[in-house]
Amino acid sequence: MTEAPEEFRTAVAALRSVCPRPEVTLEPIRAPRRLAPWAFAVGAETTGPDGVPASGRLVLLHDPGGQQGWDGAFRIVVYLRAEVDADLAGDPSLAAVGWSWLTDALETSGAGWTALGGTVTATSSTRFGDIDGPSRSDDVELRASWSPTSTELRAHGEAFAQTLGSFVGLPPVGVTLFEQRRGE
Repeated sequence: MTEAPEEFRTAVAALRSVCPRPEVTLEPIRAPRRLAPWAFAVGAETTGPDGVPASGRLVLLHDPGGQQGWDGAFRIVVYLRAEVDADLAGDPSLAAVGWSWLTDALETSGAGWTALGGTVTATSSTRFGDIDGPSRSDDVELRASWSPTSTELRAHGEAFAQTLGSFVGLPPVGVTLFEQRRGE
């Protein structure tokens, strides 16, 4: 890392300074090596109020000369995956809502960006034969990338963690969920 350009080291330090809510775990992971001269990656995991697991990763790419489509020398690439119930997986508005969780988190965090693009995909899988796990699983995945407008990336990391929390139904920070009471 000491050989890395100063602006890349500054950007990485900003990502390392992210303190997500207690339910979200962020840890540095191995970054891809062939996408840009410099890369840093963070893995994330959380579990929602109903025990719904989610995971993701944020990859920071840096090419001092930029690359086509980046609109800058940095690019952030994120991937998030969460289990959902079958009804939600079939909801036609799920993709738009999933995308709004990301864009809202970026806006409310104060992150500056350009060239934002991505996909939200709902998948359903049915297992057969000797494969372990539930017979059916439904997931939602978000894949997105954007170019930050500065090396101050803390807000981008916070938006990533916030989006992961939204995918599993965590309430906004400071809001407490009341457990539903069941009839006797």
